[in-house]
Amino acid sequence: MRSIGWLLLGAMILSFGIHNIHQRTNITEGGIIGLMLLIEHWFKISPAYITPLLDGLCYLMAWRFLGGRFIKLSLIATSFVSLFYKLWECFPPMLPDLNHLPIVAAVLGGCFVGIGVGIIIRQGGSCGGDDALALVIQHISHWKLARCYLFTDLTVLLLSLSYIPFDQIIYSLVTVTVSSYLIDIVKELRVTMVRS
Repeated sequence: MRSIGWLLLGAMILSFGIHNIHQRTNITEGGIIGLMLLIEHWFKISPAYITPLLDGLCYLMAWRFLGGRFIKLSLIATSFVSLFYKLWECFPPMLPDLNHLPIVAAVLGGCFVGIGVGIIIRQGGSCGGDDALALVIQHISHWKLARCYLFTDLTVLLLSLSYIPFDQIIYSLVTVTVSSYLIDIVKELRVTMVRS
């Protein structure tokens, strides 16, 4: 039950930041979401087909390398994220409009994503295919988790320059950098607490 409570908190923080900051300021994502947008733009394939396919492939790899418990916790976390998205949509925006301060939006949004996802990963789950992919890359390469996230996010964002102007991508680079490092910091907090 304690893990479920932490998954709930992580999902709440993550979805709050994306709904109240990223969606309002049009800061795009790297990872699976960014890859889905890229494929939709160039190949005109609906996200309704692309997203489940990409997430499914990432979760299949994760199941092979990280096991069934990871998949179970990830399904719970993903459900919580969806529920909280729906909840936040029932309310007017809860933060000031940051469209005129995109760098502040990028940093603050990255903080919400990094802390929320970090809490979920610390419990042994994930909240999307990009998290599962980063964890698989970490498992295989033994890189720090922040480096795995940056590798996937930066790859997708660089490819996205083929259709998104650089001045829009720069804020996404800021937010994925902040979130990647925060995910790693929050995840490592568990290791530090266990050792002390």
